[in-house]
Amino acid sequence: MKLYMSPGACSLSPHIVVSEAGLNVELEKVNLAEHKTASGQDYMTVNPKGYVPALRLDDGSILTEGPAIVQYLADQKPASGLIPAAGSIDRYRVQEWLNFIGTELHKNFGPLFNKATPDAVKEPAKANITKRLTYLNGQLAGKQYLMGANFTVADAYAFTIINWTNFVGIDLKAYPNVAAYMARVAARPKVHEALKDEGLAK
Repeated sequence: MKLYMSPGACSLSPHIVVSEAGLNVELEKVNLAEHKTASGQDYMTVNPKGYVPALRLDDGSILTEGPAIVQYLADQKPASGLIPAAGSIDRYRVQEWLNFIGTELHKNFGPLFNKATPDAVKEPAKANITKRLTYLNGQLAGKQYLMGANFTVADAYAFTIINWTNFVGIDLKAYPNVAAYMARVAARPKVHEALKDEGLAK
């Protein structure tokens, strides 16, 4: 398998899952501005959507969309505990979190990274993010991770997106449970390994 990624982008989430699961997956960097892979391939021929992540499976087919990719990767190593068994209520709880992170957090960061976005659009986006962080802060009270004691693919995704607050002027001090959660996830050896691989940690 090959994971197409860009340092610090949302592809960090499946990168963390690969690291946590101990999967043998090749990583290929993508220059998103030029839509070129490190090997010189036109990335649009890999993923016509133009963004990362994308996962090339062993049969040559391509899987896109982070929440789908992390579930697929975790299912390759069920013993890792990164995702509950298919059909279980806990599996649906993880999917519930993945959907929330994708639609309520991830998408609201988009306008903040676009220099052309007017302040009239950025301010409501920031307000939406802080509202969701308030919700997360409550949900994380007394918990190590989103699902309780077990680290799952939902945490890999949440950590990746919440980390972007560092680049858009949102201070997590107002959300002590979220701040503690971020420190806890960052301290996981395999998470640190993925961060180091992407040049995001020493």
